[in-house]
Amino acid sequence: MSAVLQYVLYLAILVILAIPLGAYIKKAMCGEKTFLSKILTPCENAVYKIMRINKDEQMNWKKYALCVVFFSLFGFIFLFLLQLLQGVLPGNPQNLPGVSWHLSFNTTASFVTNTNWQAYTGESTLSYLSQALGLTVQNFVSAGTGIAVLFALIRGFTKVKTDGLGSFWVDLTRSIVHVLLPLNLVISLMLVGGGVIQNLSPAQTVSLVEPIAVSAEGEILEGAQIDLENNTVTLDGQVVADAEIVTEQFVPMGPAASQVAIKQSGTNGGGYMGVNSAHPLENPNAFTNMVEMLSILLIPVALCFTFGKAIKNKKQGRAIFIAMFLCLVLALGIIAVNEQAATPQLAQDGAVNITQVDQAGGNMEGKETRFGIATSSTWAAYTTAASNGSVNSMHDSYTPIGGMITMLLMQLGEVIFGGVGCGLYGMLAFAILTVFIAGLMVGRTPEFLGKKIEPYEMKWSVLVCLATPIAILVGSGIAAVWPTITESLNNGGAHGFSEMLYAFSSCAGNNGSAFAGFNANTVFLNVSLGLVMLFVRFIPIIGTLAIAGSLARKKRIATTAGTLSTTNGMFVFLLIFIVLLVGALSFFPALALGPLAEFFGMAV
Repeated sequence: MSAVLQYVLYLAILVILAIPLGAYIKKAMCGEKTFLSKILTPCENAVYKIMRINKDEQMNWKKYALCVVFFSLFGFIFLFLLQLLQGVLPGNPQNLPGVSWHLSFNTTASFVTNTNWQAYTGESTLSYLSQALGLTVQNFVSAGTGIAVLFALIRGFTKVKTDGLGSFWVDLTRSIVHVLLPLNLVISLMLVGGGVIQNLSPAQTVSLVEPIAVSAEGEILEGAQIDLENNTVTLDGQVVADAEIVTEQFVPMGPAASQVAIKQSGTNGGGYMGVNSAHPLENPNAFTNMVEMLSILLIPVALCFTFGKAIKNKKQGRAIFIAMFLCLVLALGIIAVNEQAATPQLAQDGAVNITQVDQAGGNMEGKETRFGIATSSTWAAYTTAASNGSVNSMHDSYTPIGGMITMLLMQLGEVIFGGVGCGLYGMLAFAILTVFIAGLMVGRTPEFLGKKIEPYEMKWSVLVCLATPIAILVGSGIAAVWPTITESLNNGGAHGFSEMLYAFSSCAGNNGSAFAGFNANTVFLNVSLGLVMLFVRFIPIIGTLAIAGSLARKKRIATTAGTLSTTNGMFVFLLIFIVLLVGALSFFPALALGPLAEFFGMAV
């Protein structure tokens, strides 16, 4: 019962916070007065003056798209060179060398596309300068780009017989100055208050309270007797000749809280530490865990209400929200039930106590004891529903069905709230596809929000909806036959296939999380996954802007008795059905080879 209350509480707090934030974002992005306008509007105007931006410019969709692409290209080049040259640049107290070209390419593609896939350990690979000036900056601007493209699409619905979709530079500036910066200032202060580190000190080496013995393979020798004077290790009465006695621990330092805040609220997900939010210095307690977890979906949920207010149809915003929310609750429920029930092997003959008596129970492998199953499962559902990818537990250790649901949430195209901005415009592409199919069923020309949906919009909508499945299936198909791919797997058989499929699902879904045992830092995987991330980020952006430009040029059609309602329960059901149908048809064969095969193998 306590676990159920936790799930309900987390969901309730999320919605309660998102509703007023959605109203604020609408006002801020539309240039209306907010309670922060006196402070932030002068900052916004200063950016326009310094950058010589015409605040009133109305770009057509092609110019808007070019601005997005060239701005991202500039950020790509800067971040790529920053990593290559970090060894000779300041802000590097650990004297870390420059990053290899292929890892730099992968990391740059990852952060520019809001994916934040990491094939490296942050605290031992990137300098403070690379983390702060490179990764953190991209966390802000990539999230801001998603919000900007969403508002261009909103203007496509609201404008009539015009080419103008607003200015990308204005939208980007407002999203950062009015939304992301103040929100993340608050979150950062909460995290620092909760114990997340925030400093510029070099890493420290501290003495362990008790020394430990480690074998030559790196495994801790439990129960070993350690003689520090003679530097010997004895286990079961036998001296272990190749054992090493460890008396000190490496403790990373640095500006973590500020990066953690935007990694969560911007649905970026890239951790300051290698183990992400499972690290006690990045996520030390229940308070910081709740703040970080709620931040993952806060803006994506809020944007549903923003959308309703911006198009002056609150019912439409609520309908999109309900469709997403029901999918999230269903996914969370399946993950929670499977993790609590554990596996037949753990439950067999009572060999492992999986009851909830005085403990979390269930499958606790790969989960932090300070968080337990309820919080870990909620985080797993939130982070894969959004294109976030941060983790406080290792998805590689989840049950086959629990891991499959996290994978499926990404394979659906990250449209169950999804990333900041990109999740909602992805779901709107599915909404356009839904009204088109429904229109064919009743023999009427499809309409959505007063605009007629014609073949041009349909072609782009289909491409937006299918970009993720194409990238995942083609990419993972090539990887499956690549000669050296088995060297990156931590497991063989069905679970090993799941590790590879999860990696491509994560990158193609702009998520960034991973099955923890998968080694992706190879030339083939760095390059192939980088290309997948770039493809799935920019093809949908171009498609969304093309749809927005076409809709803006159309006249508005009056609602009649024969117009399909897109705000009632039937539309919500159809929308969920189309989203799940595309995912099921596209990925069932692949899932059958991975998590489903593993599940039925366990049941035998």
